[in-house]
Amino acid sequence: MPLKTQRIRDPLHDIIKFDGNEFEESLWQVLQTRPFQRLRRIKQLGFSELTYPGATHTRFAHSIGVFHTARELMKVIKRHIGDGGGQVSDSSAKNAVAAALVHDVGHGMFSHAFESVGKSLNLGMMRHEDVSEKLIRDSEMTEPLNKNGGGIANDVATLIGRKGPASLYDAVVSSQFDADRLDYMRRDRLMAGVQSAGIDFPWLIDNLEIGSISTGVDDATGEKIDTFVLGPKSVLAAEAYVLALFHLYPTIYFHKATRAAERIFAALMERVITMIRDGQRAQTGLPGFHPLVKFARKPKELESVLALDDTVFGAPWKCWRKR
Repeated sequence: MPLKTQRIRDPLHDIIKFDGNEFEESLWQVLQTRPFQRLRRIKQLGFSELTYPGATHTRFAHSIGVFHTARELMKVIKRHIGDGGGQVSDSSAKNAVAAALVHDVGHGMFSHAFESVGKSLNLGMMRHEDVSEKLIRDSEMTEPLNKNGGGIANDVATLIGRKGPASLYDAVVSSQFDADRLDYMRRDRLMAGVQSAGIDFPWLIDNLEIGSISTGVDDATGEKIDTFVLGPKSVLAAEAYVLALFHLYPTIYFHKATRAAERIFAALMERVITMIRDGQRAQTGLPGFHPLVKFARKPKELESVLALDDTVFGAPWKCWRKR
């Protein structure tokens, strides 16, 4: 019996399909797990909605968009390797697409804003990459991933944990032109309503090639790796791509109102967590079963981290305003 094709309507990519094959069926099952569904309750841009009211999109939507974009990049790989008489590594391709889908599953509430709290208080399990790796290797996500062959979950976790691309397939997940960046650049601009920082995505993809480049810096000669390069016809589009990325940071990510809200949030979280750890939980007004209390007491436990999302902050914030 053929597997059912699943469809998701997306504001950026329109219809995103999970095709009726065993691999994408397993990824659809990953989507249904509790760790992945939690991303529905974590905003992609944290406090940016204070400045841009439309920027309420989630890590859930972004992750699905990255999966879709990764498949587009994989078509480029297949096209160029096939034209050269080579053969695509099916396992490496699947690992890269799966990693694109689950790369953000470890994000904490309000995304990067919460990571600064962990650095300040020296808490464990605060880097979202570390949490992602643990969830992929040992959670309810692991079994559906491993339906594609034993050990794939470990391979995907290792790929996400690498600091830089070790192969052409890694470049789909982590490079200067990876699926993550190609989705968030366009999605964040769209949802924020910013009219600048646009890129010509279809032209860039159509002119994307595979080239061998050195990993050395300046005049140093390093190891050569295959990665994505843009062809000569896309020079102007490539310039627009770099400028778009440059414009997004001061316009959206580093906007003064957003940064101010992040600092207030971080200071408040540091204060509350410190009070709980010092035995002053009652003064915070939080009950002992509250997710923030459990996290403050056991920050290295995966369940404590998974219990945190943007909604956890909402109710206490209303109470703290009156204390």
